[in-house]
This record gives sequence, C-alpha cells and structure tokens, in this order.
Amino acid sequence: MAELRALVAVKRVIDFAVKIRVKPDKSGVATDGVKHSMNPFCEIAVEEAVRLKEKKLVKEVIAVSCGPAQCQETIRTALAMGADRGIHVEVPAAQAESLGPLQVARVLAKLAEKEKVDLLFLGKQAIDDDCNQTGQMTAGLLDWPQGTFASQVTLEGDKIKVEREIDGGLETLRLKLPSVVTADLRLNEPRYATLPNIMKAKKKKIEVIKPGDLGVDLTSKVSVISVEEPPQRLAGVKVETTEDLVAKLKEVGRI
Repeated sequence: MAELRALVAVKRVIDFAVKIRVKPDKSGVATDGVKHSMNPFCEIAVEEAVRLKEKKLVKEVIAVSCGPAQCQETIRTALAMGADRGIHVEVPAAQAESLGPLQVARVLAKLAEKEKVDLLFLGKQAIDDDCNQTGQMTAGLLDWPQGTFASQVTLEGDKIKVEREIDGGLETLRLKLPSVVTADLRLNEPRYATLPNIMKAKKKKIEVIKPGDLGVDLTSKVSVISVEEPPQRLAGVKVETTEDLVAKLKEVGRI
C-alpha cells in the first residue's frame, strides 16, 4: 500500500447560484443569511485526492479550511466525499474577510510541513475573489514544484505527471514529490456525497487549531477601500440597416 499523504485545501464561499449583494456601507459583500458551499474548484481537488486514495496510491487525505466556525461544514463535505480527517484553522469571521492568498498560503505551507504530506491539492482559484494565487504562493514558500491548472494527474513512482491547459494547447509536466497541484475544471467531475457517507463524516475527526499554533501572522497589508456593484447594462436598440447602425454609433460617440 502506498505511503503518500495528501493535504487538500477547501474554501467556504458564497454559493455560485446566489446573487451577490454589496453591503450598504460598501465595505464588502453581504454574507449574513446567505447560502455558502465549498468552492467548486476545491471540490475537484478533493475528488482527485480521493480517487488517488481509491487507487491505493495515496494512504491518507486530509482536508483543511481556514476561517470561522462555519468552515467545519465545508470540511464535513470533504469528509463525506472521502477525505479521512479534517483540520480547521479557526479565524474569527471579521478577520477572515481580510484573509488574502498570501496569508492562507502561509498557513498551508506550515501545515504541509507539520503533517509531512507529499501532495498538496488546491482548486486553481476561488469563485469569490478569483485570485488564482494561493497555490503558486504556497509552492513558493515551500520551495516545492508546482503544477497549476491541472486537467490530468498521474502518479509515477516518486514523481507526478500533470497535464495542464495553456493558451497554446496542453503542456505536460513531471514533478518530483512533494509538490503542489491546483485543479482545473476538466480534471474530473466531483461525486455527490451519499447519505451513508454524510453520516460517517459526522464521526470523522476535525482538529481545530489557531494560526498562532502554526506561528503564522495573518495580518494583511492590503486594505479594501470600497466595493462597488457593476453598473447596470442599458437596454439595447435594434436598427434596420447598416446605415442606421453607423448613424447610431456616431450619435453615441462610438465612432
């Protein structure tokens, strides 16, 4: 049986089907009473780690999330999908709103070293901030090789082959373990957690720790000045001929 261990980062985000609303004071996005779920790209990362475990290529899958107490629901989802145990890095809700990729990367790097994992899986980005930076920063802090935007992952002994999508097509990387892999949309289709597995997940262990336990300072050097909703699109106008189109564009100052 393989002795490799995988750490998977999972983020709690506002559900993709929810209409985002800005707070009246424009300090951020309204989250109270809003449905949250696991970031879709993180679900893909969890699924890939669990599949490697099912193939007997990975011994243990650990799910980790950083944020308020509600993040344990997200970890439980990962456990129901097949992760073995969870780690919740507890951060108060007010402070969690200011967490950026660098702060989370510091936490993940320390956890990867503490847990002595061979693989660190993340989603390529989160759908709330779309930063696409945490995986790369974590790899930099650890000085581990990285395979981002992975559309196919294959373990080959002490290496991992990552096929990734780039502008020109596909690129294949072979990385020495330990390494960081971020999951793209086409890597797999995550499973739905079955009721028996959801019940089993309630009995699985979630360790709760503080950032200070890892020696990590989460102070951010970035401050949000204002959050604005995008301007509403104006209704379009139909024209009958090309001449009418040109005239209309001249009228609005587009040409």
